[in-house]
Amino acid sequence: MAKQKSVKTFVLDTNVILHDPSCIHQFEENNIVIPITVIEEIDHFKRGSQVINLNAREFVRTLDSLTGKLLFNGGVHLGKGKGKVRIVISKSIAKEIKDSFKEDTPDHRILNTAFLLHQESKTSDKVILVTKDVNLRMKAKALGVLSEDYTTDRVGSIEELYSGKETIENFDDEILQQFFKTPFSIDANIIAKQINTELVPNKYFILKNEHRSVLTYLDHEMQMFERIDKQNVYGIMPRNAEQTFATHALCNPDIPLVSLTGKAGTGKTLLALASSLQVRKSYRQIYIARPIVPLSNKDIGFLPGDVESKVGPYMQPLWDNLKVIQDQFKESDTKFAAIENLVKDNKLVIEPLSYIRGRSLQRIFFIVDEAQNLTPHEIKTIITRAGAGVKIVLTGDIYQIDHPYLDTQSNGLSYLIDHFKGQKLYSHINLEKGERSELAELASNIL
Repeated sequence: MAKQKSVKTFVLDTNVILHDPSCIHQFEENNIVIPITVIEEIDHFKRGSQVINLNAREFVRTLDSLTGKLLFNGGVHLGKGKGKVRIVISKSIAKEIKDSFKEDTPDHRILNTAFLLHQESKTSDKVILVTKDVNLRMKAKALGVLSEDYTTDRVGSIEELYSGKETIENFDDEILQQFFKTPFSIDANIIAKQINTELVPNKYFILKNEHRSVLTYLDHEMQMFERIDKQNVYGIMPRNAEQTFATHALCNPDIPLVSLTGKAGTGKTLLALASSLQVRKSYRQIYIARPIVPLSNKDIGFLPGDVESKVGPYMQPLWDNLKVIQDQFKESDTKFAAIENLVKDNKLVIEPLSYIRGRSLQRIFFIVDEAQNLTPHEIKTIITRAGAGVKIVLTGDIYQIDHPYLDTQSNGLSYLIDHFKGQKLYSHINLEKGERSELAELASNIL
């Protein structure tokens, strides 16, 4: 007879709920405890237009649908194959908590709930505190309480994350020559027989041998390998193969979702913005946004000045990129004036990501910069709001994360790349070569 699986009790921290408001449904048959302190903290996040505020309200509505005395006593079942969820009110602070920590903080009260449940349990591995706060995890372990990060939306090895491109050496020269003859494309089955690698829609390849090389793209239907040439996008010319791949994906009307990753100076934002201007006639508006992650994760409300002066510094890099593009032309050039007119007529908008709330995403070229600072749930919220004729482009560096509760494996951009790989509506390119200056490249690599 199979041994019955031991049911565990997971105590949730506030940051887990704000990270993923559907988290209570992710623990299978195990039970969930929500300290009353968490409910109190979530109440402070209910008002506002940031995604974190939306998550707080969504979670409160979920709890409200479970309202009843059982939620505070024995708990309520979450459904077939799921455990129970209950809210716990700790009436006293354990002596160990008082002796170890001087301050009475929400974190310590949440830890206190987990500690008391741990003392009541008969086995040491039955109660687990789940928090995205590494310091709180260490405090819990110091008191003998098991603690884990919330890993439901973490990707696997970051080194194995899909790059969107591949180089094939020593490729058959006779076949390569065919790419230089009309119609500049070859049946995918012919190429597949020559290479031993994974083929997915919208994947890019450098096929080369000692005589020649060609940049190619496997179309979204996986029927043809097409040759790709460098194309000037609104005054910006790609400087390497990866940038050529990126501009192709950005300007391809058959690919409504594109992600670009790479370190600073690889051209992610510049190429996305230039490409949006190149194909602007296909869209009614270009919208560029980035999440605001202030120092120490404080809300921008603590900064002095009005709203514009608060968010200005966060948006300035986007305006700088726009200026770089505009400077490719003389002031007398129509393309120079066109950029100013687009901004003046509100056809090109640069704003904080939180400002999209309530907007109609129809026929918009939507660029989300610094997307590595978004949670998987926030990425999902953005993409699921896409209406007809929308193109969404997400750019970021998964190794440069400012969010206190995200890392290379748990951020929304990595999650998107891992889950959308192989979808015919999606294309991804990881840009590796910096193109700012020799000094900037050296600093990026060794500092």
